[in-house]
Amino acid sequence: MSFKVTVPASGHEFDVEQGETVLDAALRQGIGLPYGCRNGACGKCAGELAAGEIAYSGELSGLALEQQQQGKTLFCQACPQSNLEIKVREISTSRDVEIKTLPCRVEKMELLTHDIMKLELKLPETERLQFLAGQYIEFLLKDGKRRAFSIANAPHDDEFIELHIRHVPDGQFGDYVFDGMKVKELLRLEGPLGNYYLREESDRPIILMGGGTGFAPLKGMLEHAFHIGLDRPIHLFCGVRARRDLYMDDMVNGWLAQYDNLKYTPVLSEPQADDDWQGTTGFVHEAIIEAYPDLSGYDVYMSGPPPMIKAGMDAFYAHGLPESQIYSDSFEYSDDALRAMGITKPNVG
Repeated sequence: MSFKVTVPASGHEFDVEQGETVLDAALRQGIGLPYGCRNGACGKCAGELAAGEIAYSGELSGLALEQQQQGKTLFCQACPQSNLEIKVREISTSRDVEIKTLPCRVEKMELLTHDIMKLELKLPETERLQFLAGQYIEFLLKDGKRRAFSIANAPHDDEFIELHIRHVPDGQFGDYVFDGMKVKELLRLEGPLGNYYLREESDRPIILMGGGTGFAPLKGMLEHAFHIGLDRPIHLFCGVRARRDLYMDDMVNGWLAQYDNLKYTPVLSEPQADDDWQGTTGFVHEAIIEAYPDLSGYDVYMSGPPPMIKAGMDAFYAHGLPESQIYSDSFEYSDDALRAMGITKPNVG
């Protein structure tokens, strides 16, 4: 048995299975209801029950209990007993998402390539980070500096925060991740941040262009799109130098077998002799232009190093892509990294 939940303010409707909470069902179907912990402790998922009956899946305490006593309904704990009509704030843009400063623990470290490390971060038991697919977090370092990294997992899969960190010669954080960081280490982060996220309201086909670890936010977008059943055509282009720089390639090929609306083109700019590469070569933005000479009817998402983003924008605008249909996340290097590479930022005034 399932029940229907209606949110009159937005016109959204979604189904809730027997024993499932309203929040879990909403997130499962791509409806952005707010939350902070998903366990009834913070009260941030509270809204009004305009019609219908619910039962709570567990006992409430603290702020959550106060909210309930004030006539609010905690949707992370509420299981429908009938069809419902609810009044609740929805998360649809980055402005709607609460930015938090939180401690986190390094739960897992996994080397994905010779210079890319995957981190899984665990938040306190009473916290979850609500975010949109494609956003990023910043580490708050002890010296007052910040380091930004895209969130590589999808919003529904929020038990851990997944990051892909490339070892660049900044002499500090990158070196530390590869040579000094240990599992169980404690860090501080702020997020989610940024306006780079999957626009679900569009009906245009999607082109995703990632360079290096620019694949990270695209991975989160793809997993979110699959989760909510987005059926728009999606073509993923990943640009790297050589075969050894491609990562999570097996996972993407597995997606191709599952989802008919997905295409995938890896592009190598400098394939090595022993790569035995039979695929696309050159610059990734040029591969997109060759496949789609008229981009006027597409939404394009780009993430990666600044030169790739700049080259992509120039080329895509010249091939008909409206400015309103391009979304980008440029992975700026830190000042330390630029100095290590012999590059000085110009003064801007």
